Amino acid sequence: MLQQTQVKTVIPYFKNFIKKFPNQKKLSQASEDQILAAWSGLGFYRRARNIFASKEIIRKQYENRFPKTFDQIVELPGIGKSTAGAIMSLAYLVPQPILDGNVKRVIARLIKKDINLLKENELWKLSEELINQNDCFSYTQGIMDLGATICTPLNPACNDCPLNTHCLSAFKVTPASKRKSALAKKVIPMNLSLIQTKESILLVKNEASSIWKNLWLPFESKLLKNNIKNFKLTAAQEIRHELTHRRLDLKLKIYLSSTESQINTNQQYKWIKKDRINEYGLPKPISKVINEL
Repeated sequence: MLQQTQVKTVIPYFKNFIKKFPNQKKLSQASEDQILAAWSGLGFYRRARNIFASKEIIRKQYENRFPKTFDQIVELPGIGKSTAGAIMSLAYLVPQPILDGNVKRVIARLIKKDINLLKENELWKLSEELINQNDCFSYTQGIMDLGATICTPLNPACNDCPLNTHCLSAFKVTPASKRKSALAKKVIPMNLSLIQTKESILLVKNEASSIWKNLWLPFESKLLKNNIKNFKLTAAQEIRHELTHRRLDLKLKIYLSSTESQINTNQQYKWIKKDRINEYGLPKPISKVINEL
């Protein structure tokens, strides 16, 4: 969850996820829909799909026990060298280097080098040299916390840093007056139709390779043009949803149907009872609209 997402955003999702899946056995029994439902709203849904793929490998290849070697862990979907190193250091107390964005910044400032001029293999070598072999847990957790809370990209708190007597950049980082203006985001238009009865909502599983792959969505409006006569238009909304590098401009039409009609489509769809909608993985803007309904 902490890949690409800040701690303060992650905390409620983490607590909810651990409540639903408190151990490996519970997680091994979960469907992809159940995992995506617990992830719904957190974004970067490939991470949740990787959890499903990884737990299937662990169930089939490792007798449902999380692997204990670096080489086995790094082969799991969604886990790279840095995450595998963190797991080895924090869970198994086996010293391994890590190199997330925060750690790269701490190391580069420590030796007063331009991070953009340091090659990846140089940073890995430095990270390996810095490991505390006797207490890899404290070192690994500490350097991650330094980067996240003290040695921040803008205006680092050098006064509070325990490394300030060793750091060649201490008190020399130019304070930032303001962030650079964000690059223009790619705009993605979407036209969807949400059909409901008094008790149920019609949703389709998105099997296309996209940001919302395997999540449940309203139908694309163009796919319902031959069925629309059976439904009454009750509302229309325009929703702007900001993502990290993209912006979705969503036009959503909401229809009311008297019956759970069959739809002439090859796509996987369901009439889902409104009181069970939270059991399915939905994108945040869609779940927000449905909850308002």
